[in-house]
Amino acid sequence: MSLKPFKSIGIGVAYSPNLKANLFEAARLSVFFNSKLFLIHVGDASEEKVNMLKVILKSFEKDKLDYEVVFKKGDPVNVILSVSEEKKIDLLVLGAVQRERFVKYYVGSIARKITRQAKCSILLLIKPSVERVPCEHIVVNGLKDPKTEQTITTSFYVAKQLKAQKITIVEEINQQQVAVKVDDDKSLRRASIIKERIKLRENSRIKEIIEHIPEEYTSNIIIKSQPIFGKKGYSIGHYAQISRADLLVMNAPSKMTFWDRLFPHDIEHILTELPTDVLILQ
Repeated sequence: MSLKPFKSIGIGVAYSPNLKANLFEAARLSVFFNSKLFLIHVGDASEEKVNMLKVILKSFEKDKLDYEVVFKKGDPVNVILSVSEEKKIDLLVLGAVQRERFVKYYVGSIARKITRQAKCSILLLIKPSVERVPCEHIVVNGLKDPKTEQTITTSFYVAKQLKAQKITIVEEINQQQVAVKVDDDKSLRRASIIKERIKLRENSRIKEIIEHIPEEYTSNIIIKSQPIFGKKGYSIGHYAQISRADLLVMNAPSKMTFWDRLFPHDIEHILTELPTDVLILQ
């Protein structure tokens, strides 16, 4: 079995101080995943702009980087979303913004709108770099959901292509599943037994998913299963932060309605304060 989830990668090209770093990150990913890269510029086409991009990407000539520049006028969100659909882009790379006076990153309004509406996978970068920063530890959600098996499988593909050393699969478990009021030693023991049973059940479920993944992707990497009791989205984000993960991989939410934004969805916790680079898989 051969996996190739990202045949094409897209990135919005704005002539900003981060342009070179963003392009280098997207170009490297295109090389690692053997994908075609689409550079989407909101605005008029010009030879000068094309030449500028050619100069920046010159160092990727040796890697036979396959890329195309797409110019389109209009609203940035609509342009990036429509080009992504027209070009059948599988992965859209977006830069996150650093908050003033804090080393915290949040998704700016344009990137947030794109993340909520895109029909393809999204990679949110918090610190794009011209020099490659190795991706060593990937944290991936293992919650019980129809999309999770594909998400975990894709995470192993990403880990292999990026030569990551470790994958941690985090199963977020709602505290309500341990519906025991702890007020004495007996109830504490009962709560502990319930927790252990849930952990064993979750670990068994994850183990079964991993057994279905081709061995070429699961060998030569440290695999850890980590059940956590807490709030969905917040718990895994916090874990990714304290474990110093280089990449957090999440399922895309099944729906994103007005109510999801009013009562934050698990993915909304992540978008509010990015713990690291985040890959949201469709």
